[in-house]
Amino acid sequence: MAKGILDGVRILDSTYIFAMPYALGVMADMGGEVIKVEGPSHSEPLRRGGTGAFADNEVGEDWWNRAATYNLIHRGKRSLTLDLTREEGREVLKELIKLSDVFVENNTPRVMRNWGLDYASLKKIKPDIIMMSNTGYGHGDGPYSSYPAQATTQESTHGLVHITGYQGGAPLKAGHAYVDFVASWSGLLAVAMALRHRNRTGQGQWIDIGMYQLGVMTTGEYIMDWQANGRLGGRMGNRHPSRAPQGTYPCAGDDQWCVISVGDDEQWAALCREMDRPELIDDPRFVTPLGRMEHHDTLDEIIGRWTRGLDRYLIMERLQGVGVPSGPVFDSRDSNVDPHHWATGFMERVVFPEERNMGTRVLMGRPWRVDKTPPGIQGPAPKMGEDNDDILHNLLGLSEERTLGFLEESIISEWPMDTENVYSLTPEEQRRRGVVEYHDPDYKEKLGI
Repeated sequence: MAKGILDGVRILDSTYIFAMPYALGVMADMGGEVIKVEGPSHSEPLRRGGTGAFADNEVGEDWWNRAATYNLIHRGKRSLTLDLTREEGREVLKELIKLSDVFVENNTPRVMRNWGLDYASLKKIKPDIIMMSNTGYGHGDGPYSSYPAQATTQESTHGLVHITGYQGGAPLKAGHAYVDFVASWSGLLAVAMALRHRNRTGQGQWIDIGMYQLGVMTTGEYIMDWQANGRLGGRMGNRHPSRAPQGTYPCAGDDQWCVISVGDDEQWAALCREMDRPELIDDPRFVTPLGRMEHHDTLDEIIGRWTRGLDRYLIMERLQGVGVPSGPVFDSRDSNVDPHHWATGFMERVVFPEERNMGTRVLMGRPWRVDKTPPGIQGPAPKMGEDNDDILHNLLGLSEERTLGFLEESIISEWPMDTENVYSLTPEEQRRRGVVEYHDPDYKEKLGI
């Protein structure tokens, strides 16, 4: 594979779960040497199968290397185990930082200060280091700065949950760890800018990401509406403040849906003609945008009766053909087998070493492409501690005796010592509990692996 734009850049990934691990997985796609650093007794939680997914639904003897989400976001990285709660582990990390370009962490501010791993300390040993800290509320003097946080609860504090759901109902989560992925893309941009600044000036810098602020940015129009007009936005389900009709409508088949969104009179007329209901165009109730908004419930019933007997793709093609925004609602199977994803290279096949017993797997790539230095998944995620010897001996020059001492004292390891709470259910149990809608035993054939 051609060298990527980050070839020659070494990045230390001392982070957990989604936000920064995913960002640094993309940096590995771009050619960066990304070293995943985790503790033997504080290992990556995603190794336990947080989504309930292991390859072929088999936990296996080395379950800590088989979890689906772990293998997705840590692709192409190297693995070093290091107990940072111990002084010896922190000293090794500092030596590694001296040989690196970027150091990324997601602990609370108190932890890094107490460990002597805050930016003020690290720039003394590596003046041009780029350090990125990802916390719930950012560092500084804010009253929330010391609070631990995770994306699944922060959706409430940054206001997204207040506007997600149905009028008169309880607030609803937007999805799985929504703001984590906003942080991922923001982190990629921030590191790119910091590297450019260092190339121009020779200076490193500290990037301080607060996911609370990132989440607030996604509700910006509601915040501005209150600032400008004193209006407090609320929950509206699938509807829109100015487009009507807009909603999700049932289609032919079991749990099949499409989305339709009408923005003006021309689109409304085109929708009526496609439904073979031209008389609705001049119906006094629907002739104006305000009228359509007022009678939205009635329109939903009319449109639903039309869509229910038609294929969701056919509806998309017919409506888009006459200028009406529409699209099918995809589930995860649809996304995996969608021909457009494969044609654009968004889905990539990754071959694991034979001894991993993982075979060939399909991973998501990136939602963008570049032509001069095309990124691509460089290889599978590493086994835990796979690169301990190479990094400690060959990169840092530590003696075999010292490395063996680290192993005996559990400062390094090739398996997690916090083995409780491994989460794995059979497909039948997952369906019974409502974790999944269905299990497709022919998924490999559909993926071509």
